[in-house]
Amino acid sequence: MLQPGTQSIQALRELFIAQLSSHFREREPLGLYEPINYILQIGGKRIRPVVALLAGKIFGDEDLSRTMPVALAVEVFHNFTLLHDDIMDDSPIRRGQPTVHEKWDVNTGILSGDLMLIQAYQHLANCPNEDAFPGMLKAFNRVATGVCEGQQYDVDFEVRDDVTIEEYLKMIELKTAVLLGGALEIGALAAGASQTDADHLYAFGRLTGLAFQLQDDLLDTFGETSSTGKLTGNDIIRNKKTFLFLHALTLLGEDERQEMVDLFNTSPADPSPKVARVTDLMQQAGIPEAVAKLRDEYQAKAYGHLAAVQGNEQWKAVLKGLAESLLGRVS
Repeated sequence: MLQPGTQSIQALRELFIAQLSSHFREREPLGLYEPINYILQIGGKRIRPVVALLAGKIFGDEDLSRTMPVALAVEVFHNFTLLHDDIMDDSPIRRGQPTVHEKWDVNTGILSGDLMLIQAYQHLANCPNEDAFPGMLKAFNRVATGVCEGQQYDVDFEVRDDVTIEEYLKMIELKTAVLLGGALEIGALAAGASQTDADHLYAFGRLTGLAFQLQDDLLDTFGETSSTGKLTGNDIIRNKKTFLFLHALTLLGEDERQEMVDLFNTSPADPSPKVARVTDLMQQAGIPEAVAKLRDEYQAKAYGHLAAVQGNEQWKAVLKGLAESLLGRVS
């Protein structure tokens, strides 16, 4: 029996991957099913299914029979959104590999993605806790709708020059944070938790997701490539209006603010001077400290919700440790 401890996250991840792999098989037509197997096999850290399983452990689902279907549903849904996002963004690479629409074509990507959404609901319906299913379905639909709304806001913001900080935070909440919270909420419901405890776990996940996205934006601009594995300043190069950019505009003087806006309307062949100047302006405005402060405020609220959950304290500690590792990550 899996015990809570420092190795439990990896153990849960391995259990999930083994279960996911058992669903990979050659099915006809291959042009529909092969892209699905492909994107699921190049998956990342599997954070969302792992937290769903952790929610199950917190509420006594020892063999994970009730929460494994939720973990599968959440992961398949997440990858469905990525497949379609890649088409919308015309992204050639996902997790170091060609995207589905590049490896096959756009029509294949759309159709395989559609089937993945159906499969996500099929997995959810496999939960043996039938009494909990109406609440699980309601939560899943709410979260899925939020993710789509967040994606549309993100698309809209690309052509707007008047995006507010509040709008940006709402966008990342919907696009990123609600699915993390939803994985915890639905996993808890599947395991037999009360709606009150499930709501606290949802809030914990949502706030942690917001804190994580702020941390990710911070690392993109101020992290070291050797540590993060990412190109430092990529958001600046892409003229992406993150919280850092929007908050800097509220803190800089008029001349510096206009300079920042002008820089974000350029795409020089050599972006190094632009990145250096924008970074300097953000430093002047105290952006690293401001972002870190808001990140920590979100996470403090998240831990308050976790403390209110009436469940296994040892597994709650494992979940808290996972959140801390995400926020302290360098890659």
